[in-house]
Amino acid sequence: MTSGRRLKSIGLLGGLVVSGLTLLTWTGQWFSLGLGASGSGTTALSVTGGVAAPGLIALALAGLALVAALAIAGPVFRVVLGVLQALLGFTVAFSSVVALANPVAASSTAVTAATGVSGTASVSALVLSVTQTAWPWIAVVVGVATIGLGIFVLASSRRWPGSSRRYQPVTFEPAEPGANAVSDWDTLSGGSDPTSR
Repeated sequence: MTSGRRLKSIGLLGGLVVSGLTLLTWTGQWFSLGLGASGSGTTALSVTGGVAAPGLIALALAGLALVAALAIAGPVFRVVLGVLQALLGFTVAFSSVVALANPVAASSTAVTAATGVSGTASVSALVLSVTQTAWPWIAVVVGVATIGLGIFVLASSRRWPGSSRRYQPVTFEPAEPGANAVSDWDTLSGGSDPTSR
């Protein structure tokens, strides 16, 4: 395998991996909240990445679409797609950091669904404890890795081989200049054989 093909394979496979990992972090449990019950004690509530950072699934699917586009893109579009890959990674990391910075706010929709209590102050008063798992940190790392992949695509895409001919535009031209089906029929109607040229 030539170095250009190897670089392209790394770029495409890397895109699939980081998109899959982004999707995986979206499904994982990010926080466990201890909610004050109406009587004594607390009630535990698990919050997934789908609640804490709901945009991750859209970012993961956008990453998969980007890999498909990258597989057939020309040199100019590879640069654009590399920039978009880095932006996707920044957004994944940013979404995760925002959730980590304020887990109660990130989990408010789950708290409201479980208790019926809404409003920032009311939800904050209801949450007695927050325990975070490794998943939001994994999402941050995946976001940073996606940024790195975008930079890799930008740096190496000029050495990638071109896409196969099946993705190239096809233009049909007559075999001889000036020859076309209409003039051939006119020639035949006039009594001449157009194939004898």
